Amino acid sequence: MIGSSPLRHMLFATAAMLAFVNPLQAAPVEGRDYTILATPQPQEGKGKIEVIEFFSWGCPHCNHFHPLISKWAAQLPSSVRFMRVPVSMGHPQWGQLVRMYYTLESMGELTRLDSAIFDAIHKEKQPLFDEATITAWVAKHGVDAAKFKEVFNSFNVSTRASHSEQMSRDYNVDGIPQIVVAGKYQVLGNNFDQILANATQVIEIAGKAAE
Repeated sequence: MIGSSPLRHMLFATAAMLAFVNPLQAAPVEGRDYTILATPQPQEGKGKIEVIEFFSWGCPHCNHFHPLISKWAAQLPSSVRFMRVPVSMGHPQWGQLVRMYYTLESMGELTRLDSAIFDAIHKEKQPLFDEATITAWVAKHGVDAAKFKEVFNSFNVSTRASHSEQMSRDYNVDGIPQIVVAGKYQVLGNNFDQILANATQVIEIAGKAAE
């Protein structure tokens, strides 16, 4: 038991908030609304419930999910740490998008260009799937091309890209978008709204398990 620690208070506040948001929703059922990983993974954020979204800018489903999960994630309490992990799912072209993600994040440009990249690929049908095309696109959007290429091919970005792919294997991600809570709960659902509703309740389950 955590007792009267700050984490216990945060988790209690989280549970209270989530219960208020979905007061009439039935409790989620394992095997229908979520599954539990056979090998739970360690959380990177200490003292918080970690929520991971595995995704790719190249994935049409992730494109539709993006505005919904962005709004949902913005309303999460401070006791929850939300993070996104770009993955290729075996598509070499999407692997270039993984590198693009970590390059823009390292350069402080990710938030500004995030939605625009989804639009460029899915609405404007721009093939942002190789270094040259990606570099030309970011340059048109105010990013220093030389610096971008340097970071894109850096050891740091290569390491982070490899780590994200390894995470997708460790978490048994077989389709995206995929939400995992607390390193062990894979969230399920028949549609995006249901997935997010289930994720909200699974966060509550994770909070109670941590008490």
